[in-house]
Amino acid sequence: MDLFFGSVIPILENITREWEIVAVNDGSRDDTLARLKMWRGGEPRIKVIALSRNFGKEAALTAGLHHTIGLAVIPIDADLQDPPTLIPDMVRKWQEGYKVVIATRRTRRGDGFIKRHAASLFYRLLSRVTSVAIPQNTGDFRLMDAQVVDVIRLLPERTRFMKGLFAWVGFSTAQLFFDRPARSAGTAKYSISALLQLAKDGIFSFTTLPLRLTTYLGLLFSGMAFTYAVFLVFHFIVEGKDTPGYTSIMLAVLGIGGVQLIAIGILGEYLGRIYHESKNRPLFVVDEKLGCE
Repeated sequence: MDLFFGSVIPILENITREWEIVAVNDGSRDDTLARLKMWRGGEPRIKVIALSRNFGKEAALTAGLHHTIGLAVIPIDADLQDPPTLIPDMVRKWQEGYKVVIATRRTRRGDGFIKRHAASLFYRLLSRVTSVAIPQNTGDFRLMDAQVVDVIRLLPERTRFMKGLFAWVGFSTAQLFFDRPARSAGTAKYSISALLQLAKDGIFSFTTLPLRLTTYLGLLFSGMAFTYAVFLVFHFIVEGKDTPGYTSIMLAVLGIGGVQLIAIGILGEYLGRIYHESKNRPLFVVDEKLGCE
């Protein structure tokens, strides 16, 4: 935390005196909140939002966006893997007239081999199956004009994939590149299961292709069944005897049963999201706010 503020504040001071940092504490169990309060005590332009529990990264980011008042907003993680030194370049692009300035990673030195390649595969897949162009190797670190932030605040989804929502709103966009360093402190809290859940949210929130694929699979298996039926009739007419079929029947039952279970699971993913949306619960609950009116 000290390293983050020590790095970011001098950069903001060199750009303008009219800045704010909205720090969101997403139910942290260590001394993060106490340290945030200490920093705010010495710098009132630091605002603190403490959520009542851990609601997840996407909800915490949404909470921060709902409490910003700046003409431009830059989401950034406190681990400094998103380099604050890129902020002046972002501001210059914004001053040129761009409403969004995205920061794209050239390299991901802080990530392991599996995570790097899994992320690359995920973004390639997502770009192929969605109607929204989601930039590859681009996280939440970006500059957004206040007009863009106002639109994002209007989006009501409970299951949120922020990278997709950022891309969905559009607006004129500039792109900067950087080499992502290792974390300055601590370890990543995202487990493999959490990353897989985020990937599912991205796919199921921005495309209905999985539903269409189940239709195609149904047509494929129906065609295979019809073809096999024609073969059996032809074999009976030519050979004059039935074809023993215990193995083929078992394979057909197991194969079709597996497809049916996959289809039910896909339907369940979409129905589960409809269920969560229908409850209309708030995205986050704020326990304490310091400096936010």
